[in-house]
Amino acid sequence: MDLSSLIILACALAMDSFAVSLSKGFSVEKLHLKHYITTGVLFGGFQAVMPVIGFVLGIGFASFIAKIDHWVAFGLLSFLGVKMLKESFAEKTCDNNHFDLTTMLALAFATSIDALAVGVSFAFLQVNLILAVILIGFITCIFCIFALKIGNSFGLYLQNKAEFAGGVILILLGFKILLEHLFAD
Repeated sequence: MDLSSLIILACALAMDSFAVSLSKGFSVEKLHLKHYITTGVLFGGFQAVMPVIGFVLGIGFASFIAKIDHWVAFGLLSFLGVKMLKESFAEKTCDNNHFDLTTMLALAFATSIDALAVGVSFAFLQVNLILAVILIGFITCIFCIFALKIGNSFGLYLQNKAEFAGGVILILLGFKILLEHLFAD
């Protein structure tokens, strides 16, 4: 996977965290430095660690499905993309403004499940895992920091659009991987 694809993937994976951060920004009257640090570090950290876990899990059975790796990557990315598209149409409320560690850990974990599945697909692709993890974590962190500010300034109406965009990007990236492998020979 080339650098531009990794950046696009990192942006797509960050969209769930971006959407939650928008919601968090919307739900609090005044943001403090600790809100930015907590959100950026936790969401970026989880998004960076989960692909590594997925990669390790995927490497364990990579030899069994090496001939269909592109289908696995396509299936996982498309599934996650469709899931994000579906979630983008769900009605969301913004009734909690808790930035406590337990709440933030739960949100960071929940929004990083997609990254775990992407990590599994990394096991079947030629991916520079260290670069991918750094990009995913850093981009997510930056997106979340900006999302807090945007959410605090503009409100909840951007949340669904970000999640929709992330879903579309994951699906398109899945198709790109599939087409590259099918027509590589």
